[in-house]
Formats: sequence, structure tokens, C-alpha cells
Amino acid sequence: MKFIDEAEIYVKAGDGGSGCVSFRREKYVPKGGPDGGDGGKGGDIVIKASLSHHTLLDLKYRPRHIARRGGHGRGSLKTGASSPDLVISVPVGTIVKDADTDEILADLTADGQAFIAAKGGIGGKGNAHFKTSTHQTPRFSQPGMPGEERRIRLELKLIADVGLVGLPNVGKSTFISKVSAAKPKIADYPFTTLTPNLGVVSYGSYRTFVIADIPGLIEGAHRGSGMGIRFLRHIERTRLLLHIIDISDESPLSGWEKYALINRELSSFGANVADKPQIVAINKIDLTVTRDRLKKEIDFFAQKGIEILSFSAATGEGVARVIEAIVNVLNTPTTSDG
Repeated sequence: MKFIDEAEIYVKAGDGGSGCVSFRREKYVPKGGPDGGDGGKGGDIVIKASLSHHTLLDLKYRPRHIARRGGHGRGSLKTGASSPDLVISVPVGTIVKDADTDEILADLTADGQAFIAAKGGIGGKGNAHFKTSTHQTPRFSQPGMPGEERRIRLELKLIADVGLVGLPNVGKSTFISKVSAAKPKIADYPFTTLTPNLGVVSYGSYRTFVIADIPGLIEGAHRGSGMGIRFLRHIERTRLLLHIIDISDESPLSGWEKYALINRELSSFGANVADKPQIVAINKIDLTVTRDRLKKEIDFFAQKGIEILSFSAATGEGVARVIEAIVNVLNTPTTSDG
């Protein structure tokens, strides 16, 4: 499935039905009065979060959504049928914005949470409403009110407990495939991951957490370089960052310099992303070059007051310790947890 995390749509709620102009025409009822019924209500446009949806792909290619109008009133005081609401399903974590003003209208963070994006028009009154002692045969009714319409921008921010960050090709996709059932694309070249991936990690007795593999960041990502800010926003909702570093490549940057580069991008992006707790881990310890450089990196990070974990996503060595560290942080109460 193609991952789409932005879409702009036009929504138009249903117009209200028109009231009816009618008079009683029964054989034994002389001078029958007005009996025109009211029009029915037009359908609302409702945007609803659903765990069964994971992308905005459908809305990207179906940008117009128009609800049905209400039924017209009829004689014998019969009210027109109200039209059903038009429900647009979106992934949990979708932000609804007014496309013209950029105002946030709703933040749908729970399954089943819904927002009325456009209200249907109410039905017009039939002529029976306008009968008075001095005007007993009104020959007019009200038209239905028009339904609301607007342009809406939808932005998806993944909801996960843990976000994986790091430079391209450090092994984030291999790690998530090792600890969960997620099957991201894995290869030995940069930017293998072009879309975020979610995986559910099981630990203990019937306990789980959700981990998000964010496409690799590079210097200037907060300005749009590489994968750019398009995917940085998916880190906003995570509680914890697992910062993975690769020291086996031929890059002139040390592990600390790579760590600092990513954190500069997180700080420049804003949204308090850089303030999130981080677990820092060096991957690929199955390689001789990594083992040769590992102690020096661990000692340098220790001088900065940062504990470093090490593991191999390829062989599984050290992965259990990384999961244990994640669980310890997630199970530590925070102020926001109350």
C-alpha cells in the first residue's frame, strides 16, 4: 500500500429540502387548509478516525465529497426524509485543517473520534407553518438552507510510542523487522525507507508498544533536504526516540558527530522533538570494524554523560537489552501521564 500522509479535499454538506405548498383536498372537508410538510435536513460531512486506515491515499485521488440533500416536504404534513451523513474515514492521528486559513479544526487521536467538517442545511418550512387567522391560505413555503462547504487539508502524524531516528542506512528498518512483524524494504543503500513503517513489539505478558521507523534524516532535513520535514512531523507524537548510529561506514564523521548532527536537525525542527527522551545505540556490532571502534565511541559518549547501548540488528545480539531499555523508559511515569 502506498503511504500518503497529506491530502486536500473539498467537502459540501447536503442542502436542506424545500418545504411544500399544499392544501387539503378531501371530499368531506370543505375549505381544507394548508398542509404542506417541511423539508428534510441535508447530510453532514463527518471525518472519523479509524484504526483500519493507515494512509490518506484514497482521499488523495478522490478530492470531492458531497453529501445528499434532504428530501422535499409533501402534502398531508409529511416531512421530507433527512439524508444520511457522509462519513470520511481517516487514519488515527490525522489533523484536520481549514485549507484557506490553516486553522486546526480537529486532531483525531483516538479510534472512532469524529468531527463534523460541514453541517447539512436544515429543511425549509412548509406552508402549514404560515397559516394565521388573517392569512389562511398561504401559497408559499421556505426553501431549504444550503449545506456548509469548505476546503480541508488533512495531515497524518503517526502515533507511536517509540520513534527510530538516525542517518540513512544505519539499520533502522532491519531493527524494526527483527523486533516486530513489520516488513519494511531493506537494502544496503541510503534512503531505502521512503515512507514511515509501524511495528508492534510484544514484551512480557500480553504487553506491547508501537515503534515507528522514520526515514533517514540528513543535514538540513528541517529545511526540506533529503526526506525533509515531511517525515520529521511523525516524530512529534512519540514518547521516546531510539537514536541508532552506524560507525562501520567510511564517513569522516565520528559517532558523536553523527549523533550531534541528527539532534541539531531535531532542535531546528522544533515542536519540542529534541526534548524527548533518547536511547542511543550503536548498530552493526557483528562487523569487525564496528567492534574495533566501539570502545572509543562508548568512552567518548560517557565523557558527555550519555550511556551507549550496542547491538546487531542482523544477528539479534544485544537487541533484547535495547528492548529492555525502551520498556523501562515507557513504564516510567511522566507528568503528562498524571
